[in-house]
Amino acid sequence: MLDLRPNCELCDKDLPPHAEDARICTYECTYCADCVEQVLQNVCPKCGGNFEKRPIRPQKAWRTEFKLGLEYNPASSKRIHNRFSLENIKDHVKRIAHLAPKDR
Repeated sequence: MLDLRPNCELCDKDLPPHAEDARICTYECTYCADCVEQVLQNVCPKCGGNFEKRPIRPQKAWRTEFKLGLEYNPASSKRIHNRFSLENIKDHVKRIAHLAPKDR
């Protein structure tokens, strides 16, 4: 199950569970669409992979026998911050952004 992290790891923008501009990599690194497009150029600063739109977890359990949805599986409240400097991120992105995600 996805962690649904509450913030952009770069600019610290709030990304609640229903945020349509949340983006994640395969390791669930979480960033806002603006940072992914303008700073990261679709390159995860940790793994080098690409980003996809984070799914929105339903608020309620529509099939109560499964106990799904935010009411049973709430989003994380632990804020994560990228440990790399902006200069380091830009160098990393510049090095591999020209490669298609499938070739990284």
